[in-house]
Amino acid sequence: MESHPSTTPESSRRTFLRTAGAAALTAASYSRVMGANDKINVAVVGLGGRGQDHMNSLASIGDVRIAALCDVNQAALERGQAKINANAGYQPKGYGDMKDVFADKNVDAVSMPLPNHWHALATIWACQAGKDVYIEKPACYNMFEGKQMIAAARKYGRMVQIGSQSRSVPHKIKAMQLLSEGVIGPVHTAKGLCFKRRKSIGHVADLAAPPPGIDWDKFLGPAPMRPFNELRFKYNWHWFWDTGNGDIGNQGVHEMDIARWGMNLGMPHLISSTGGKFAYTDDQETPNTQFASYQYDNRQIQFEVRGILTGTEGDLLRRGGNIVGDLFYGTDGWMAIDSMGFQVYKGESSEKTMDVKNDGTKDTVPHMENFIAACKSRKHEDLHAEVAIGVASANLVHMANISYRLGRTLKFDEAKGSFPGDAEANKMMTREYRKPYVVPEKV
Repeated sequence: MESHPSTTPESSRRTFLRTAGAAALTAASYSRVMGANDKINVAVVGLGGRGQDHMNSLASIGDVRIAALCDVNQAALERGQAKINANAGYQPKGYGDMKDVFADKNVDAVSMPLPNHWHALATIWACQAGKDVYIEKPACYNMFEGKQMIAAARKYGRMVQIGSQSRSVPHKIKAMQLLSEGVIGPVHTAKGLCFKRRKSIGHVADLAAPPPGIDWDKFLGPAPMRPFNELRFKYNWHWFWDTGNGDIGNQGVHEMDIARWGMNLGMPHLISSTGGKFAYTDDQETPNTQFASYQYDNRQIQFEVRGILTGTEGDLLRRGGNIVGDLFYGTDGWMAIDSMGFQVYKGESSEKTMDVKNDGTKDTVPHMENFIAACKSRKHEDLHAEVAIGVASANLVHMANISYRLGRTLKFDEAKGSFPGDAEANKMMTREYRKPYVVPEKV
């Protein structure tokens, strides 16, 4: 796995708070010292479909208490509070502004299934307030934001786990270990597949004002102000460049992370992505068909998105209309891996030599359990998908989208962290932020 920027891990919250020279959290510090057996008070920020999964998963972990909920939609907030009250016998605090959650001294950590354009700023604010963070994938909306998230996590000594749950699934961990041990020989190519059926979103007119109870300004946050449109709200924000990164940055970033993990790769030096929005005429901006190629010195990653009707590849099975997984090709054979298991094929005849099934482990709960354990150990190295890992995988997504939108191949200098001599591409590593929702140059 990747090496991380150097830092001095603290053995406990108590050690961190008393260490000379540590970032001064003062009023933003935890109000109490966390012991190994104490419950972690977690707030869930963002209560849509994925937010429901976060609440359910956290509620199943014994040393977690859901202390607060937050959403810009008052109705969603009230439903969430009622759900916790019915299931756990108490009503968590309710907030409409995440900054009020971060200011709550009774909150130790935040779990934030937010739209992509909010990931960085919410994480930075939370770190500055002394909260540990579980933030959904992709780690960041653009490449600049990822850099700032890592800086904030290190400066404030926070645990920041990215929602790349594959990193906590036993059969995927085993598969990656086998690849590193040479089960198919040296691996030269990985291909990620995101063949997830996406039907047309159609056309919907803007409204003069958002529906009652929705704080549209806070939902848009760092994105440009636009009239309320239901297609830009809830799930379909993924398909608009202001707030999302297309399916390569939605479902696809999970498989991108596995491809990079299995080959133990950092950033490529050549990136090319083509495709388009085919078959439909609707309001979606991002491509529903996209191919990306990442060239390293003597290896490559390929990635493909198909949201329209399609077949399969390799030994990946259609599950609920979708084919989602990864293929690895080595000098001695190949491997196919998805949510249900992995298979190894060897030799000229592609003889199946291994077929390992998922043992029934769900992905989110063990990933959150790993996060909670790191909140107690105070070692970011304990996190399965700590922020530097998630940012690296998200950056491959952003490189592909920059290439796609510019319509040309890009060169990248990993040491400098930029596209040499390419002002257009470098400009697209960040965005124009809408005040006051600005991702800071200095965290």
